[in-house]
Amino acid sequence: MKEEVILKVENLSKQYRLGTIGTGTISHDLNRWWHKIRGKEDPFLKIGETNDRSTKGDSNYVWALKDINFQVKRGEILGIIGKNGAGKSTLLKILSKVTGPTTGCIKSKGRIASLLEVGTGFHPEMTGRDNVFLNGAILGMTKKEITSKLEEIITFSGCERYIDTPVKRYSSGMKVRLAFAVAAHLEPDILIVDEVLAVGDAEFQKKAIGKMQDISNSDGRTVLFVSHDMVAIQNLCNKGLLLANGTVKSYGEVNNIIKEYLLVDEINKGHDLCYDLTLVDKYVDSQSFELEKLEIVDDNLGKGFQISSCNSCKFKVYYNTDELIGKSIKIGITIKDDFHKPLITFNSTFINKNMLSKKSGFISCFVNEFNLVPGDYTIHIWFVIDNDKEIIIENAGSVTVIEKDVYKTGILPNAFYHGHIIHNNFSFELN
Repeated sequence: MKEEVILKVENLSKQYRLGTIGTGTISHDLNRWWHKIRGKEDPFLKIGETNDRSTKGDSNYVWALKDINFQVKRGEILGIIGKNGAGKSTLLKILSKVTGPTTGCIKSKGRIASLLEVGTGFHPEMTGRDNVFLNGAILGMTKKEITSKLEEIITFSGCERYIDTPVKRYSSGMKVRLAFAVAAHLEPDILIVDEVLAVGDAEFQKKAIGKMQDISNSDGRTVLFVSHDMVAIQNLCNKGLLLANGTVKSYGEVNNIIKEYLLVDEINKGHDLCYDLTLVDKYVDSQSFELEKLEIVDDNLGKGFQISSCNSCKFKVYYNTDELIGKSIKIGITIKDDFHKPLITFNSTFINKNMLSKKSGFISCFVNEFNLVPGDYTIHIWFVIDNDKEIIIENAGSVTVIEKDVYKTGILPNAFYHGHIIHNNFSFELN
């Protein structure tokens, strides 16, 4: 049953004309009509440009979505991610049948409920209770079905005190609470949720995510979830769809999709992404200061790119300078996970270590216990010269933490405890 494909999107495209509504001129309309009665393709489908919001372009027609293909199985939670303007909301509107595609088709099984914008489907003059019935009817539910779920919906929304008050007096967060409660409790086969959950408070977001997990795990229903919160996407979804400029960049296992999205984001910022442990002339703030290379030495494994979990180790940062001899140097080394989340920072400022630069040399950072569970991590380095000049080296290298029986129990810490840090003792020394 869980292998059943409940939603299939084939060659889906959506074209818009910029600046105005419709095709804009009678000649365009006549041209389209003439091609249609002769059974030929719409001529304006050939002239649209890619949906890149950062460029002006030469055509008045743009493809908000172009040749989108993917399928979702029953019980899956699909996270749809991408930059602003990538086409996420347009895709959800088409799936929700708010608007139609220009080309392509959607094949779905069962009832679709969607939550796209704050207050969607609500009448401001009607009470919250009446809007529950109205919204449920819009979603295709009978009055009997809505009545059987009414108390559960009101309790989940947390708006019981105001349920008989017109929703025009609700805050945006209260509207989202009530709208989500209706959509989630009226048993849709496919639940579509846009970024509206960001309007709610932390308590409601946690409750909503838990409800979506229950819908998928217990009831075997499907959820499509759009968010810029990568932590929420990672925790909730098992599949990911990455959109870029109206096209599918990647589709697959959610952690891999998030990594690719963050990696593309870093490349677009202009950073070199390098996972070697030796960088020569890669990052130069000016001709006056260069990072020559980075070495990692595990006290048991020796020099390389691996550290055993909770082992003592040393980071050696080699540099060259011609103009900054004798200047004060402060250094920071930050370890980040695959999702660009900082986990550990070793900063010479914290321990008030004063170092004076030589023409060439290296700075050693001694770590008594490198307390991260097994996995791959990136290393980011920054220097401050004389409290004035800052040099930042993003993705200066990578390190792999390998398994170790840290607690002497025969149980190896694993990725389930990702990011758990016990304590960090460290010191700096200039050589």
